[in-house]
Amino acid sequence: MDGYLDLAAWRREVAEMYAAWRHESASDPEQATEQLRKARESLFSTHPQTPLKEHDRARFGGLSYFPYDAAYRFTALVEPAAAPARPELAAWMELPASLTPEFSFRLIGRAHLSGPLAGATLPIFWMEGYAGGLFVPFRDATSGTQTYGAGRYLLDTVKGADMGGDWARGELLLDFNTAYHPSCAYDPKWNCPLAPLESRLALPVRAGERLSDWMGH
Repeated sequence: MDGYLDLAAWRREVAEMYAAWRHESASDPEQATEQLRKARESLFSTHPQTPLKEHDRARFGGLSYFPYDAAYRFTALVEPAAAPARPELAAWMELPASLTPEFSFRLIGRAHLSGPLAGATLPIFWMEGYAGGLFVPFRDATSGTQTYGAGRYLLDTVKGADMGGDWARGELLLDFNTAYHPSCAYDPKWNCPLAPLESRLALPVRAGERLSDWMGH
C-alpha cells in the first residue's frame, strides 16, 4: 500500500507546484518557473516515487534547462475537434508508448500556437479512464539531440501539470519554458505515452527541459 500512497503524495505535490506557478507566474513568469524547476528537482532527489534509476540518484546533479525565453509563453486558442456524425463514432485512439500497453486518448481539439511557433498547431488529447485529463505532448527539431528523442510534455493534468487558461473561452495558457521530459527518459522501466506524428513541430523549441550529461543520452 505504501507505493500507492507515495504515488498519491507525488501527484499532490506536483499539483501544488503548478498551482503556485499559476499564481506567481501572473506577475513574474520567469521567477515562477525557476521556483517550479527547483521544486521539481527536490522531488527528484528526495521522493520515493522519483523516476530516477537507483544508481542515478547518487550522482543526480539537477536537471538541465534552456534559458527562460518569454516568447515561448502565450495564450493559445483551441479549435475543437470536429464532432462525428454520430456520438458513438467518437472513437478513442491509441497513442504510442515507451512500453506496452499503449494508452487510450481522444483527440478533442488543436491549440493554435503563437510567438516563435506562430502558424503551428498541437493536438490536445483527453485521456481515457476515471476522471480523465488533458494531455499535450510534443516533439520538435531538438528531439533526439538536445532533448529526449521521444518528446516532451506541456500538459498532463492527470498528474497535476496544469498551466491554466480560460478553458470556457477555449483558451489554454502554454509556456514551453515548463516543458519537461517523461519519466521514461530517466528509466526505461516507466511506461509513458509519447507524442504521435501529429504532435511534431518542425522548428526547434529551445525552451524548457533539455538533456543532462548524467542521463547518458
